[in-house]
Amino acid sequence: MRRTINFLIHDWLGIESLCARPRFVEHSRETFDAVLDTCERIAAEEFAPFNRLVDTEEPRIEDDMVVLPRCAYDSTRAYGESGMLAASQDYDIGGMQLPCVVEMAANAFFAKSGAGLGGGGMLTVANAKLLMTHGNYAQRAVFARQEFAGRWSGTMCLSEPQAGSSLSDIATRATPDGADHGDDPLGPRYRLCGNKMWISGGDHELTENIVHLVLAKIPGEDGALIPGTRGISLFIVPKQLVDTIGNLTGERNDVALAGLNHKLGCRGLPNTLLNFGEGRFPVRGGAGAIGYLVGRPGEGLRCMFHMMNEARIAVGLGAVAIGYAGYEASLNYARDRRQGRPTGRAGKNSVLPPVRIIEHADVRRMLLAQKSYVEGGLALELYCARLVDELGSGSAENARQATMLLEVLTPIAKSWPSEWCLEANSLAIQVHGGYGYTRDFPVEQYWRDNRLNMIHEGTHGIQGLDLLGRKVVMDEGAAFMLLGQRIDATVKRAAARPELSSFAIALGDAFERLREATRTAWASENPDEVLANATPYLQAFGHVVLAWIWLDVGLAIQRDAINAAADHADFLRGKEQAIRYFYEYELPKIDAWLAVVASRNPTCREMQEAWF
Repeated sequence: MRRTINFLIHDWLGIESLCARPRFVEHSRETFDAVLDTCERIAAEEFAPFNRLVDTEEPRIEDDMVVLPRCAYDSTRAYGESGMLAASQDYDIGGMQLPCVVEMAANAFFAKSGAGLGGGGMLTVANAKLLMTHGNYAQRAVFARQEFAGRWSGTMCLSEPQAGSSLSDIATRATPDGADHGDDPLGPRYRLCGNKMWISGGDHELTENIVHLVLAKIPGEDGALIPGTRGISLFIVPKQLVDTIGNLTGERNDVALAGLNHKLGCRGLPNTLLNFGEGRFPVRGGAGAIGYLVGRPGEGLRCMFHMMNEARIAVGLGAVAIGYAGYEASLNYARDRRQGRPTGRAGKNSVLPPVRIIEHADVRRMLLAQKSYVEGGLALELYCARLVDELGSGSAENARQATMLLEVLTPIAKSWPSEWCLEANSLAIQVHGGYGYTRDFPVEQYWRDNRLNMIHEGTHGIQGLDLLGRKVVMDEGAAFMLLGQRIDATVKRAAARPELSSFAIALGDAFERLREATRTAWASENPDEVLANATPYLQAFGHVVLAWIWLDVGLAIQRDAINAAADHADFLRGKEQAIRYFYEYELPKIDAWLAVVASRNPTCREMQEAWF
């Protein structure tokens, strides 16, 4: 994976050009590579050896505490000491001012080596970044800085037992904590009562404190909760209460562990049910857990989605990394395992010794499919991370365009790898045959660990509704049209290269079919008709985007191929073959998906419950 990362960030994305910008002027290729070296080493030493251990020794509750294996503490400490929690933050708060694209590339090593060990870091970083954007001075200084330093960890608390993805139905209440509740430097103080579930890292002893970001509703003057999403506000609810300069007061907040969810995979990261304000840990001065308002009342969802959008790119990267782990494991297995004999015109010659299974065409098909998924997915995530860098350090026009592109690409960055890199993990099991279905090899765990990524931070169905129902039509389709311009530019450049011209034609045709299906679908004035096939639309859109990414990578391959040494030439030829596979085996799938979208096929919408 490291060699492909180097190629993508240096030869394709040319990230050294970022060093000319004031924010990154103290960096160079050498500093970027040093970060990658360090993270690759830590992941290999502190994460990979314990990935199976945390899978088999699941979190458990003893004396109202979540108990984890010792290695979980060691890996959390090692990750904190690496500086990656504050990798992209300013120097003056202990950060490294790394570009997002380098931060993401470095974190891929942790996700690949131990998804159940490294997930909490992603949430902590996203939590702290939200506070740096939407929190007041004291909230940034007290909570975010402690998280970036690794002393405290962070969560997001959205879902409730009766309201999973339907956030408008949340019932957690936040009432002002007395008449002077607005005088606290940490923000207006409230008392929260309610229940939250599916909280990754919701309780543990890995850090001194846990900073919960909680969505809740402030009752109106009549005591009733405002219906819908406009009544949702965001609150900081620490597990341990703190003073205004960040010291622990020694008093426990009324946040109680209600249970653990026993998961299919990613078992090393505890997933909890939490009760806020149930009275198990009463706080002096009133009933309920102490929480501090972030931003203004009613703006909670807008603030939280700042965190979720970054988290969605990170989820996609995690899916890629686990898919990559399975690809490498199955490739190594196929190179060693001997079984079967080649078939010639005269049939099999049983006198000959068995061949390595990588010599069988169907095994190569499965390996090539994995390669096209995981390397294409990695390129997509790094491209999106590079767009994030434009938001903070690019020109005003580049930042505007990056914002628009991220609007339409974020649903793909989250959903496409979580589906197709999971398929890569399934193929890795298939390459192993019966052994892949046992715990003697790691590929079955990789599949289980990766299966979560299609669900959390917005399911496939939600991403499809967001893409077709909002993103491609917002501002009269401006973001969709900008993406089309970027694709057209790649097509024109590739059309001038004989090695890529056929792919350029195929991509141009595919995007035109996508554009026409979008237009035809929205010819209806009934959103229910249009959105009934939002998931096939998401799948087709994703495949077109990945075909574009692969073709753009192909242009970099052609530049590198000139006078390439033999070893590097083989490396590039492998990527050329992955492009060929994607265009000949994968891109044609979009026709079936787009057919039901364009016709507004009613099959699923008209299915009756009784018919099941």
